[in-house]
Amino acid sequence: MNQLPILLNLKDRRILLLGNGEMADAKRRLYERAGAVITDDEHASGIALAVVALENDDEAMAAVERLKARGLLVNAVDRSALCDYTTPAIIDRDPVLIAIGTGGASAGLAKALRQRLEQLLPAGLGVLSVALYQSRERIQQIWPEGAARRKAIDAALDPNGPLDVLADHKMEDLEAWLEQPHGQARSQVIDLELASADPDDLTLRQARWLGQADQIFASDDVPEAVLVRARADAERFTLSFWDEQPTTGLTLRIRMKI
Repeated sequence: MNQLPILLNLKDRRILLLGNGEMADAKRRLYERAGAVITDDEHASGIALAVVALENDDEAMAAVERLKARGLLVNAVDRSALCDYTTPAIIDRDPVLIAIGTGGASAGLAKALRQRLEQLLPAGLGVLSVALYQSRERIQQIWPEGAARRKAIDAALDPNGPLDVLADHKMEDLEAWLEQPHGQARSQVIDLELASADPDDLTLRQARWLGQADQIFASDDVPEAVLVRARADAERFTLSFWDEQPTTGLTLRIRMKI
């Protein structure tokens, strides 16, 4: 690891942005989204970070040298060798943030990883985070001992747990867990009709179900590329193992605990 990922609170903090055009506009949108105040005045006071998005190489290098001489941390757009820090590809499930960086090696790779992970992470992940935060006192009352509390939360958030992080949740799901924190899990059987043999054609819901399944029953024509999207520890069976045959076509039948 040659970089330390950190999350900065930039709300109402001043960010120096030098440059115009598409690169500068993209950075402006990113920092304003984080609540920062953008300025192009190098002499402004209270600057937290500096961004150089100048297209001319000589002008960019000169600006970086000036700003670093003032002790500022600088991000030089598309010039990783000059950067004190880089901005990652971001998955935003406010207040949950997931950052993907390559140390400036390839923004395209970071983007591709973000797009792939976006398919797996439910839109309600932020709702779950807020619900857990608002229920801290109640959780502490149910599990007053720290070790027991951590174990209970881990079990709830685990695959197939009542608050599985790869499943969509509402505030009512947390309430149900707190009402029966020691309740027994039950099983659910789901049939998946696949659009094609290409794993990239899985829907978001299908990808989540595969990631949660305890047992996978697959017809012979389901390719390995699809099956590897399931949990590594999920049991696999041929579909003929199941007494009742589903419809024809590329079919997965999965059993999961909920």
